[in-house]
Amino acid sequence: MVTGNHENGSSKQKTDARDVVSLVDELLNRAVKSGASDVHFEPTGAGLMVKFRLDGVLNTVEELPKSLSGNVIARLKVLGGLLTYRNDIPQEGRIEISKSIDERIMDQRLAVFPTIHGQRAVVRLFYSNIELMDLGRLGFSKEIYTTLKKIAAKNQGVLLLTGPAGSGKSTTLAALLRHILKSFPGKSVVTLEDPVEIMIEGATQVQITPHGQMTFPTGLRSLLRQDPQVLMIGEIRDAQTAKIAIEAGLTGHLLMSTMHSGTPAGAFLRLLEMGIEPYQVTSSVSAVLNQRLVRKLCKECKRKIEKTGLFEAAGCEACFNTGYKSRVLIAEMVQLDSQLRKAILAKADLEELEALLMCKGHTSLLADGERLISEGITTQEELNKVCGIVSDDS
Repeated sequence: MVTGNHENGSSKQKTDARDVVSLVDELLNRAVKSGASDVHFEPTGAGLMVKFRLDGVLNTVEELPKSLSGNVIARLKVLGGLLTYRNDIPQEGRIEISKSIDERIMDQRLAVFPTIHGQRAVVRLFYSNIELMDLGRLGFSKEIYTTLKKIAAKNQGVLLLTGPAGSGKSTTLAALLRHILKSFPGKSVVTLEDPVEIMIEGATQVQITPHGQMTFPTGLRSLLRQDPQVLMIGEIRDAQTAKIAIEAGLTGHLLMSTMHSGTPAGAFLRLLEMGIEPYQVTSSVSAVLNQRLVRKLCKECKRKIEKTGLFEAAGCEACFNTGYKSRVLIAEMVQLDSQLRKAILAKADLEELEALLMCKGHTSLLADGERLISEGITTQEELNKVCGIVSDDS
C-alpha cells in the first residue's frame, strides 16, 4: 500500500517537473511578447504570484499553487546557472536567450532572494530598440536636446543625470555617447559600469565586479591614466568616486554619470554632503538632467473628454486593460549660471536653491509633462503620479 502511494507520488513529481519546465518557458515568452521589463515571482503564504512590469507598473498575471512554488524557482535557477541547493543566500545570474524567443531580447538577468515564504525571483528583460539609440529620438524638448548637444561638444566638465531606477538614465547616457562617437570621430570614449547594460560600438566598456578588487574609485583612477577624453561612470555612489569624478571634470575630461537624487538642486547638495568643496562643484558641473518616464495613452482605446478636449485612459485587450501602452520621456535641466554658482558657494539649502530656480523661470518636470497632456499623449493623472503629486480629489 505504502509502496503504491510512493510510486504514484514519484510519477506525479516527474509529470510536475515536465510541466514546470513548460510553465516557466511559457511565462517568460508571454512576458517578452507583452513587452514586460521585469517578471516577478513572489512567494506568499498561499502560493506564488507572477507579475509583469508593464510600462513601469506591476500587474499580476498568474497565481500559482504553493506546491509548484519551489519547483518554479528551482527551474529559474537552473536556467540562470545558479546553485539549486542553496536556498538561504541571494544569487544572481544570466538566463541564456533561446533561439525561439523574440529577436529584440538582448539579455535576461535573474536575481533570487530568500524570504519567509520561500525564494523570491526577478527576471529582468533587456530589449534592443533602434529608436532609443538616437539622442534626437528620445523625446527631449527642443531646448534640452540643443543643450545636450552643446555639452557633448565640450572637452571638459561634468554632466549628471538624476532620477529613480528605471527612468531611462542609462538609455540617455548610451545615446549621448553614440552621438559623441558619431559627431566627433576619433575621440577616446571609456565607460565604467556595474553591470554593462547597453553595448556601445566604438566605446571601451569596463565592467565593475561587485566583490572584486575593481571598484569604481580604483577603476576610475586607473582609467584617467589611459588617456580618455570622454568618461562615463555608471553611478556616483560614494564620496571617493565623487571626488575623482569632479577632479576628472576639472582636468580636461568630459565626464557623465548618474546620481540618486529627486531634483537637480538635490544633486548639487548631495555632492556637497559627499565632501566636495563648493568651488569644485561650481567649476566642474556643467549641468544636471533630471528625467522620468510617463506612460503613453493606448492609441487603440484612448477616449476624448468632450468638456476639456483632453484624453483619458479607457482600457482594452491591446493594453492589458490599463489604458496605457509604452512610455515617453519628461525631463528638466539645470545649467550653472552666476546666480546659481553664488548660491552654491554660499552653501544655500534645498529650499533656497529651489526658490532661485523658480524665480529664474525653470521648466520643471511637471511643466515639461504638460506639453504631452495637451498633445493627447498622456494624462494629468499619470503625470501627477510620476512626479509624486497628490491631486486634491484623491
